[in-house]
Amino acid sequence: MEVEIVAGLTGLAGLAIGLATGLAVRVSERAQRVERPPAAGTALPPGVASVLSVLRSSAVVLDAEDRVLRASSAARAFGVVSGERLVVDELLAMSRLVRRDGEIRETEIQVRPSRSRARAEGRWFAVRVAPLGTHGLVLVLAEDLTEMRRVEAIRRDFVANVSHELKTPVGALSLLAETVENAADDPEAVRRFSGRMQHEAVRLGNLVQDLMTLSRVQGDEPLAELRTVALDEMIAESLDRCQIKADAKDIELATAGGTGLKVRGDEELLTTALRNLIDNAVAYSPDHTRVAVATHLPDPDHVEITVTDQGIGIPAADLERIFERFYRVDPARSRQTGGTGLGLAIVKHVTTKHGGEVTVWSKEGSGSTFTLRLPLLRGDNPSSPQSRSASRNPQGPAMDNAREAQP
Repeated sequence: MEVEIVAGLTGLAGLAIGLATGLAVRVSERAQRVERPPAAGTALPPGVASVLSVLRSSAVVLDAEDRVLRASSAARAFGVVSGERLVVDELLAMSRLVRRDGEIRETEIQVRPSRSRARAEGRWFAVRVAPLGTHGLVLVLAEDLTEMRRVEAIRRDFVANVSHELKTPVGALSLLAETVENAADDPEAVRRFSGRMQHEAVRLGNLVQDLMTLSRVQGDEPLAELRTVALDEMIAESLDRCQIKADAKDIELATAGGTGLKVRGDEELLTTALRNLIDNAVAYSPDHTRVAVATHLPDPDHVEITVTDQGIGIPAADLERIFERFYRVDPARSRQTGGTGLGLAIVKHVTTKHGGEVTVWSKEGSGSTFTLRLPLLRGDNPSSPQSRSASRNPQGPAMDNAREAQP
């Protein structure tokens, strides 16, 4: 009897041990499955990570569950990937189709910015999605097309603007010529319309000349035959070219600042840029006011030429765009003054071409100050006390110095 009891207890103990061992094995297997998620580096086929690291396009690798195994820094910076997820719905849908049928797909998409930057236009990408290996991996390549589209848009706008600007004087000339022909027996009418034809011809010639100048300075080619340019002579020439327009409005042209300063560059281009600034100042200033051109040394290596007027000023919202080609703050007033809309764009490109920059300060009703900052030609440039002590105030001191320079 005791032997049977011992045998039964032994059997029960063995059964319990067996059940415990089986349960421990099952728990261990489950724990191993949970503790070993697919790692990004080991899940990729051999050599793929090295190839992706040298690609110029934004690269993303998705696993069978649409999780991001690998993403380039550009893909995250452009907002294509966030955390472990592909956040662009169009790309996610394409990836699932590619995983399902194995067909490579291509398209162009626009990635919109986040809600906090809803006013931005977003970025354009040329996307190519392809299967990667046999385990449900998908490769997404996105090439940024934003800059290319921007250049294409600028080119289209430029052609449209040039066509529009040329159409106006050409149409006027055609109409005036027809009018002169019909009024051949009226000498007074012929003289009047001939004067208008001459005005439109000058406007057309100015536009063509500005287009040629802009084409010359906006490319990447360096300027040829750079020479020493005396700023005194350049300023005098620019003022002389604008004197007739200033006299017609009884606007005084004044100069101030250091003398004997020199830069290295293309004298004709620099004179054109400064003349454009003076011409604008005269055109947008009331009668019986003053336009001042001053020079000073902000530091030992640069010279600044300022053109200050007492005109109508520029709205703050337009200050960032006034150097764009054909951009006009007031289109109606610009046509009255005969401007081509290219003057400030030429100023910007000429200054940049000479290693300098152009800035503007303006306030509506208080006038404007444009500043050309150029590298100073070292050597025989004098260090004028007047130029060293010139204030950086964009409006008042320039006008005060100009008044002091007058007899």
